[in-house]
Amino acid sequence: MEPIRKSSKLSNVCYDIRGPVLARARQMEEEGQRIIKLNIGNPAPFGFAAPEEILQDVIRNMDQASGYTDSKGLFAARKAIMHYTQQKNIADVTIDDIIIGNGVSELIVMAMQALLNNGDQILVPMPDYPLWTAAVTLAGGTPRHYVCDEQSGWLPDLKDIEAKITANTRGIVIINPNNPTGALYPRETLEGIIEIARHHKLVVFADEIYDKVLYDGNTHTSIASLADDVLFVTFNGLSKNYRTCGYRAGWLVVSGEKKHATDYIEGLNMLASMRLCANVPGQLAIQTALGGYQSINDLVAPSGRLCKQRDLAYKLLTEIPGVSCTKPAAAMYLFPKLDPAIYPIQDDQQFILDLLLEEKVLLVQGTGFNWKTPDHFRVVFLPNVDDLTEAIGRIARFLETYRKRHGAKA
Repeated sequence: MEPIRKSSKLSNVCYDIRGPVLARARQMEEEGQRIIKLNIGNPAPFGFAAPEEILQDVIRNMDQASGYTDSKGLFAARKAIMHYTQQKNIADVTIDDIIIGNGVSELIVMAMQALLNNGDQILVPMPDYPLWTAAVTLAGGTPRHYVCDEQSGWLPDLKDIEAKITANTRGIVIINPNNPTGALYPRETLEGIIEIARHHKLVVFADEIYDKVLYDGNTHTSIASLADDVLFVTFNGLSKNYRTCGYRAGWLVVSGEKKHATDYIEGLNMLASMRLCANVPGQLAIQTALGGYQSINDLVAPSGRLCKQRDLAYKLLTEIPGVSCTKPAAAMYLFPKLDPAIYPIQDDQQFILDLLLEEKVLLVQGTGFNWKTPDHFRVVFLPNVDDLTEAIGRIARFLETYRKRHGAKA
C-alpha cells in the first residue's frame, strides 16, 4: 500500500518544545529514569497551583458550563477583559472587540488564518515562541525573522525590521514580555515599532501572555495603548499569570484603527463561529481571576518563589565557564549563550539530546526558537530551588565533559 502522508502544509512546521528530544525523554521515563524537565513553561507540575478562589468559582458555576456560549465567549468574561484593557490604557475596546479562545495558541492560529493569503509575509522575532512561526507557515504565509539583539538586552532591532519589510509584508509580531529571552520592551522601542507599522500599514500582533510576570519593580506597557491609528491584535490569558495552563482560557483584543479592518475582523468572527465556542469551564475563571487578588505579585516580589528561582538560575548558569546570559526582566525563562570558541556545537538538537542521555536534564535548543546559530538554549526556572540547583549542576558537569571532549579550555 502507498503510505498515508501528512499534508505538505506541515513541511516547514515545527514545534521543538514538544519535539523529538521530548519523545526520547518520555521513553526514558517509561524505563523508570527520572528526568528533570526545564523544557516547558507549565507551572502546575512544579507546585504552582491555581489560586483557590479561581478554582472554587469554576466549581461553583460548573452547572452553567454544559451548553455552548456565544462564539466570542461569555459576556461576563469579555466584560472583565474589557475592563482589563482599560486598566492597560488600551482605548475604545468594546465587548465585540474581544474573542475568547482555547488558550492563546488557538487564537494565534486563527489570527493568521483570517489574514494571510499564500505568499503573504509576517515579521516574527528571532528568537521567537515557535508557535508564531508555525502558525504563519500553516496559514500559507512566510515568516520573516527580525533580529532581537542580545547585546541590547534582546530588544528588537528596528533597522533589521525595516530591512525585512517587502511589498508582501502584512504584519509584525512582538512578544512582550518575551519568551524565550525574558526581555521587557521599553516604551521607546514600542513606539519605534508603531512608527514602522504606521509607515508600512502593518497589523501589530502583540503577544502579552506574561504581562504580570515582572521582576525588580518593572512595569509592562501594552503597545496598543500607545496609538489609535494602527490596527492592533493583542493576545493574553490566564495560563501564566494565574498558573492555569490547563484551563485553556485566552483572549484576543482588536483595537486601534478598526474602521479599515472590517473584512479581517469578519474573518476572525467567522473562524470563532466555526469552532462554536471556547471551553466554558475555562471562561468561568476569567472574571474572578482578573478581578481578584493578584497572587502573581507575591511570586515575583524579591522574596517570592519565582524571583528567587530566577536569581538562583541566573547565578548558577553564569558561573559556568563559557556561559553568558542576559538576566530576564520578566517571564519564566533564561536564554543563555554558549561561547562557540569553548563549545563548538554544530547541531544543538543533538547537543540537547546528549545532555538528556548523559545527565537526565531536558532543555530546548536555541534553534527550536528559530535562533540563527546553535549556541543558545532555553532554561525554564520553575522547579524548586533544590531541583533547580541539581539540574544546573548536571548541566555544568555535562559542559565540563564537553569542553574536555572537544579540547576546549575556559
